[in-house]
Amino acid sequence: MLNELTALEIHNKIAAGEITATTAAQDCLSAITRADPHLHAYNAVFADRAMRQAEAVDQAHTAGQPRGLLAGVPIAIKDNLCTTFGATTCSSKMLKNFHSPYDATVVKKLEQAGAVILGKTNLDEFAMGSSTENSAFGPTRNPWNTQCVPGGSSGGSAAATAARLCAASLGSDTGGSIRQPASLCGIVGLKPTYGLVSRYGLVAFASSLDQIGPMTRTVGDAALLLQVIAGHDPWDSTSWPEPVPDYLSDLDKPLENVRIGLPAEFSGEGIEPEVSAAIAKAVDFYHRQGAKVVPVNLPHTKYGIAAYYVIAPAEASSNLARYDGVHYGHRTARPENLFDLYAASRAEGFGPEVQRRIMLGTYALSSGYYDAYYLRALRVRQLIKRDFDQAFEKCDFIACPTSPTVAFELGAKSGDPLQMYLCDVFTVTCNIAGIPGMNIPCGFSQTGLPIGLQILGPTFSEQRMLRLARMYEKHHDWHTRKPVLPQA
Repeated sequence: MLNELTALEIHNKIAAGEITATTAAQDCLSAITRADPHLHAYNAVFADRAMRQAEAVDQAHTAGQPRGLLAGVPIAIKDNLCTTFGATTCSSKMLKNFHSPYDATVVKKLEQAGAVILGKTNLDEFAMGSSTENSAFGPTRNPWNTQCVPGGSSGGSAAATAARLCAASLGSDTGGSIRQPASLCGIVGLKPTYGLVSRYGLVAFASSLDQIGPMTRTVGDAALLLQVIAGHDPWDSTSWPEPVPDYLSDLDKPLENVRIGLPAEFSGEGIEPEVSAAIAKAVDFYHRQGAKVVPVNLPHTKYGIAAYYVIAPAEASSNLARYDGVHYGHRTARPENLFDLYAASRAEGFGPEVQRRIMLGTYALSSGYYDAYYLRALRVRQLIKRDFDQAFEKCDFIACPTSPTVAFELGAKSGDPLQMYLCDVFTVTCNIAGIPGMNIPCGFSQTGLPIGLQILGPTFSEQRMLRLARMYEKHHDWHTRKPVLPQA
């Protein structure tokens, strides 16, 4: 089945005339029909549109026209990316019927590169969550164990990629929403440096933290997708105005004299023993390959969760104020007055977790509390950024767990918001500091659930980070293992 192939394999085989884009798309669509009723990775599948895109790729190939980097590659995108085709729901009742008048920049870049967009994937509502249980349309299930969560908020993209229901996908990462589900589903997930990938058309959660990135089965595919979506965009004022490096060149060339930092703050209490053991083995591999392993300190890490859950909800409170039942989004049926229109529309349209974060953020920004909470959190943010800057003077990259645990059962933490928030304990500081981070598979638990290694690097170090990840991937087969899926 062609849906088993990686994005690079599909691209190369289409280019060589060994397969067609049409058959690659059809195989993925057939796999979705069989397996997605058990997983709910997708909110919407655009089968007819995808087949038309694939046919156009085949026609262009027959005519000898230039091919894009993703020509014929079946891709899924997270349902918080605006598209002119289909609804953009953010897995929320608030936007259930919202149809965007424009495409996100990353969507345009995918299609300009010839990608075949299969559909839009499920997520925690407005990307607020760590398990994809907060979706208004129902939870996504982990393909390795359908009784477990896939992580979040990009759980749909992670599950679809791991289950071979697409060749690769896009997610968004505000506090770990690419890397954590990638870890729990056993795939590669890359959160780029803030500003490397345009956020134009990404429905905003926390604007100073959000970033779009690739979710793939291999490091090579992550490099391929990043090559396509990275780059300056005049529609995004935070977009970095520098040329994009060639992420695929020298990908298989190992790094020499690399220094890997081990932060004491990312180990200890709360980490499952199997996770600690897998990370230790991965670091030992790098040591045996000639890397120098050095201790580093990130002393303000302990304030990361607290700072994040002030900054992110505060920005969410501001960003989500636009959903008022007037301009667009859900509108209550029979409001008694203007106040009731606002209150009822938002109460009906937003789920409990989104409401919780809006209230947290509004409180943190309110008169008399702004200095005590939001301003203090911004000061902590600077301290966390300084910690990383000082650590990267002693090392080239930092290695640590992505998630303190493997995938947990559905419902196990949904009643305890604090325990759910602690799922992001190793990922939020990356977003706070604006640095790149990625997850690569590095093992499995005794119960057959994936474990992920997180690599953090200085700003705009993606090219070398990908090479470091590829060093590990070439000598291990974790990324080649696939889940046994239930069939419809």
